[in-house]
Amino acid sequence: MVKPWRLLSQRTGPSGYLTVVTNRYEMPDGAQADWDLLTGADGVAILALTRDREVVLARQYRPGPDQVLDELPGGVIDDGESPVEAAARELQEETGYVGRIEIVGSTWLAAKATQRRWAALAVDCERQGGPSFGDGEYCETRLVSLTKFRQHLRLGQLTDANVGYRCLDHAGLL
Repeated sequence: MVKPWRLLSQRTGPSGYLTVVTNRYEMPDGAQADWDLLTGADGVAILALTRDREVVLARQYRPGPDQVLDELPGGVIDDGESPVEAAARELQEETGYVGRIEIVGSTWLAAKATQRRWAALAVDCERQGGPSFGDGEYCETRLVSLTKFRQHLRLGQLTDANVGYRCLDHAGLL
């Protein structure tokens, strides 16, 4: 039977965008092991559809893959902010678009992370001004057809593919 591991100790490592916490666990067989966990605020990613059924993407450099990717807009949920409020703010900040937003679920960011990533679907989106980037944000707004976006998902060329699939499924657009 699978059992939870027993936490023995915890230490915080260097932090920047995320904090790394190293937990020492006692495993079910008595062995001990260290696991590094990413901690931080929850985030949100938005599948935004215009009235013409184009998908609004944010082209940006991603340091993990070391590539410029066409991504779903999104980011961190600020303290006191709901996932819907964060989705609306991030969509407008990164792309200049606004729309009707619905949260369709959430997933864990990764097996070694404590954050949840909320999936938001925005419909009837229209541009209302330009993006307003925060520190360290450099994006270019891209519009692609649903067909091209589905191909983009299948190729795995974005970091929020799970959110893209979840929102397309919710909207009946897979």
